[in-house]
Order: sequence, then structure tokens, then C-alpha cells
Amino acid sequence: MAKAKRNRTITLCQKERTQLKKELLHIHKPTTVSLVENRIINQDIFEALDFLPEGFADLLILDPPYNLNKTFNSTNFKKKSPEEYADWFENCLVAILPKLKKTATVYVCCDWYSATAVYLVLQKHLKVRNRITWEREKGRGAKRNWKSASEDIWFATVSNSYTFNVDAIKLKRKVIAPYTDEKGRPKDWLDVPGGRFRLTYPSNFWNDLTVPFWSMPENTEHPTQKPEKLLAKLILASTNENGFVFDPFMGSGTSCVAAGKLNRKFVGVEIETEYCLLAAKRLKSAQTDKNIQGYCEGVFWERNTLKPRR
Repeated sequence: MAKAKRNRTITLCQKERTQLKKELLHIHKPTTVSLVENRIINQDIFEALDFLPEGFADLLILDPPYNLNKTFNSTNFKKKSPEEYADWFENCLVAILPKLKKTATVYVCCDWYSATAVYLVLQKHLKVRNRITWEREKGRGAKRNWKSASEDIWFATVSNSYTFNVDAIKLKRKVIAPYTDEKGRPKDWLDVPGGRFRLTYPSNFWNDLTVPFWSMPENTEHPTQKPEKLLAKLILASTNENGFVFDPFMGSGTSCVAAGKLNRKFVGVEIETEYCLLAAKRLKSAQTDKNIQGYCEGVFWERNTLKPRR
């Protein structure tokens, strides 16, 4: 069935699947950093970990299955008790930590139900520094409960020595109260074409994100795809150019795409071949199209204040 004219969801034809599958990596013996650099590994992470090099990653983006009954193409995750989920997550984290540098940062995505279990595990093994809550517009209403319209990201570091580039992640907001000094000059804001704006320091509550949907060029059929803008914030904050981003539950490749667009190295691991192929297609497009919706000229813009690209 043909897509609607404005539907920009990324899809694959059989020819693309055949061609892109040749670019996926499957490792069966110890590897070097150069072998996995900027590659997609189509494999169970718990199998691949045995062969990945030690101490190579500057940033770990950990977006594991939330503690929900969820189907990811051909893979199913079954909801566990909070204690069982904590055990599962801890086994996962402990296996991954040796792959990080001593100066590395870790971000762990979760929802309200799994957030406590994730925190209790993180604080045993890392230095937990904050929790980011981001507003997600999608979600079904509920007649007997509050609609879940947010997710969390725990921010932790391996040590007290870590990267945090605050100037790279400031948010450009519209000025509601344009204060001036005694001479009538703007105080901490600019009057520019399109309105009055000020650059603000990033907080741990993000309401400037749009979950990918059918008319956005980054959208795929992955059921829990994160916005490129979200991953760009994490990557810019916690790595420098040429830093190495590691995503063990890559999904459709958003972290790797954002890393590539921002001149970072990356490796993503994903068990589902279809998602790996979507990621590979997105990475090819990212070689020539560096745009990230909501991020322009080195600044993140408040939602609906930056004219979207066509």
C-alpha cells in the first residue's frame, strides 16, 4: 500500500535489505576498537559483550526494555516483579561496565515503574548525579489513572572525572518578560528576526521534545523510538568531538545517527535485524544530511519556535 503524501516514515524495500545486510557486523572473537568503530552489530548484546574491547566508550546510552510486556518485532519482553527486573538490569549493567572508560558517563532510560529499580542498581555501581524527566506527547488516556506522559533518564558517571559541556546544550526560549536595564537595553535576551529569545541553562525537565511521528523524516516503525534531539543533548553534554558512544540496545539507531551527525564515533548493538537495517539506512542518509530537528547553529530551540525543515 502506498504511503500518504506527507508520510515520511523510513521503510525498506527488499533490495535495500539485501544490500544493507552486508554492512551489519556479527562478532565471534575478541575485536579491536577500530573494527567496531561506526558499526552496527546485529547480535544479542549478552553474546557480543564477550568480544568487545575493554575500556573504549566515553558515553553509554542504555535504553533497555522497560519493565512492561512489550513486543519488539520478533522479540518479546515479559513484565517482571520490581525485584526480578532489578536483578535483570544489574546483571546487564555489570556486564557492560568494563567496556567504559574511567571518565565515562552513563545515561539510563526508564519509565516511572522501573525508575526506582534502576536507581537502586545504579547507586551501587556508579555515581548517580541527577534524573532527567522528559515530556512525551504520545500515550493513551486512562479512565482510572493519570495518563503517563513522561519518561526518565538517570544521569550517572563512572568517577568524579567526567565531561559536561553545559554551553553546548543551552536552550533558546522565547522571552515572556523582556526585562531591560536602566538604559532600556535587553537584559540577557536578544531581539532578533522571529522574536525575542534568551539562551537558558539546561534543566533536568525537558518539555521541548517531539516524539517521532509519521510526517517526520526520522520516523521509523520502531515502537519506542526516541527523538534525535533527545539523544543529541546527551551526546553533546557528555562527549567531545570524536568521543565514543556505545548503545547496547540500539533499536532503530537514533543514538548512532545523532552521534554520526555530531562528529562522534559510535557502535550500536541490536538483536533485531530489521531495526539494524533501518539504522543502517538512516546512517547513510546522515552522511549528507546533518540536520537534527529542533537543533540549529549550535543551539537547541524551544518546541515550535524553530521553523521545521521541509
